[in-house]
Amino acid sequence: MHSDLSANLHTPECNKLISALFQCHRENKFRKFLGACNDANWEMLKCLKKEREERRRTNAENGAKRREKLRGIPVSNDNQQS
Repeated sequence: MHSDLSANLHTPECNKLISALFQCHRENKFRKFLGACNDANWEMLKCLKKEREERRRTNAENGAKRREKLRGIPVSNDNQQS
């Protein structure tokens, strides 16, 4: 299973591969079930995986920055009274 194939969610490179897969499916209505479009599908999946790994790496970096920022802020104990 793959992610949503909407054009606004992917890079132009992946959008070209997605379009090629859809074109193959349109041209090979029956043969697509026999593997006629497997090469286009594999190339598209490689591109989607590359995008997913890049997003994962970026999110991990951003998360580390947020954690460091939060650790640097002193915790105030306004609820405690002396």
